[in-house]
Amino acid sequence: MADDFLIKDPVGEAAALAPLLGIHDAAKLVPKLEEQHGYVVLSSNVSAASTATLNTLQLPGISLIASSMRSNPDGSLASTVLGGVDNAGLGSAGLEYQYQQLLAGQAGSERVLETPYGVSLPSGRVVTLRRPIAGESLELTLDAPLQYVTEQALGQELLASHGVSGTAIVLDSATGQILSMASLVNTTEHDSTLGTSQTWPASTGVTGVRDAMNNLAVTQTYEPGSVFKIVPFSAALLDKVITPSTRLSVPYQVTIAGKVFHDAESHGLESLSATQVLEYSSNIGTYEITRALGESGLLAGVSRLGFGQPTGLNFPGESQGLVASAQTFPSTDMAALPIGQVDAVTPLQVLDAYNTIANGGVFVTPSLVRATIGADGTMTKAPAGGTRRALPTAIAKELTQMLIRVVEGGTGIKAAIPGYTIAGKTGTAQIPYPGRDKYIGGDYNATFVGFAPAQHPVLSMIVVIERPTPDIFGGDIAAPVFAQVMNYALHRYGVPATPGLIAPKSTGSVSLFQDVTT
Repeated sequence: MADDFLIKDPVGEAAALAPLLGIHDAAKLVPKLEEQHGYVVLSSNVSAASTATLNTLQLPGISLIASSMRSNPDGSLASTVLGGVDNAGLGSAGLEYQYQQLLAGQAGSERVLETPYGVSLPSGRVVTLRRPIAGESLELTLDAPLQYVTEQALGQELLASHGVSGTAIVLDSATGQILSMASLVNTTEHDSTLGTSQTWPASTGVTGVRDAMNNLAVTQTYEPGSVFKIVPFSAALLDKVITPSTRLSVPYQVTIAGKVFHDAESHGLESLSATQVLEYSSNIGTYEITRALGESGLLAGVSRLGFGQPTGLNFPGESQGLVASAQTFPSTDMAALPIGQVDAVTPLQVLDAYNTIANGGVFVTPSLVRATIGADGTMTKAPAGGTRRALPTAIAKELTQMLIRVVEGGTGIKAAIPGYTIAGKTGTAQIPYPGRDKYIGGDYNATFVGFAPAQHPVLSMIVVIERPTPDIFGGDIAAPVFAQVMNYALHRYGVPATPGLIAPKSTGSVSLFQDVTT
């Protein structure tokens, strides 16, 4: 800093300071040194070498004030989860904000006798009023190598599919610990939509792809489309409305209260088992199941799997979503809600629901913090996340077998991983106009969510890509990202392959139906 009341040679001092402060044009410093303000900050980041030189020069009116600088050894990795601090050093987003009090500790205070000019009195003594308390550190559940692979795979697909934003999460199925959580935006093609490039954090390493401003995995809601079909299927199995082999007559379309609902591709009257309805992601087949289930059974299934409720992660800005209730349930919701329309959920909520199936019907609260570490190095393990039984084990096993068929011969073939049985579901959902009862033509969210190995799940994962083009299908856009990241994770953690597994073979056309909800 400069006390310009003490500077007698502004031009000379500017010439001496400029190279030490990394300023090419010394003339730009002169006005600051002539300001007659008494306190002018010339630079907030002076190197150690320049500091040593300045101490030697002892320029009149120039003072050095010790400060600290934030260091990110892993660059922008997981930045939307970690968050950041403001100019005052206070947490402003993410975990930095959530755990501000714990991380910062508490400042101490002293009483010092001094003159009105700030000079300590020789006879006075310093009295400690409150001792400072050092802050603690957090040990996160995130796995840095897996986080990197997740961000790179998601970023590459964002560019390849021309998507606007992308989200991916990997969970430890048994504990609910989040092993990777990525939220990215494609600023190369969508900068005018998202904001100027200067507003975005550092690049992820994928050219033109940057970290989102917010953790989209928990703060952004979307109509999930066909991945929501797990709700009516789980409820119908539980209420014994269907079994996996129940046969249904499935027309191409139905009309409810003047509104037409149909499958993505035209077809005649089909006879499908309940498993095939899920495997091929038939909207009308799902409606036929829901009609037999009834409104109360459907809404119970929504609540049972955690939709419309907090996940328990308590991440800053997290949304609990919006779902239909008995008080606001028009007749058309019997067809729209079970196929993932007229509701708004977060990617983490969808993943939690499928992770419940992976856990044999037990919902596990997700977590990001494994332990806290005190100033003395003492580690305190974070409390285990809460659990609750949402479905009987037998129902979860039936659903798992049905979800395996989705990957083996249905819409999710591109999520297959050699040597492992994968269970999962695709979703391709139209994007609604905000505040209007219609959808944006040509805009979709592509989703794949699943777990592996299916019979003995270790990891669960979801991938959501916003507005890909020209290909829009979750099975084509999101499923390959799942396969790439999950393949890495299974090998990283040494998860044994499924014995005797024969890799599924695509026959070219995956099914009679695509997974578009419309």
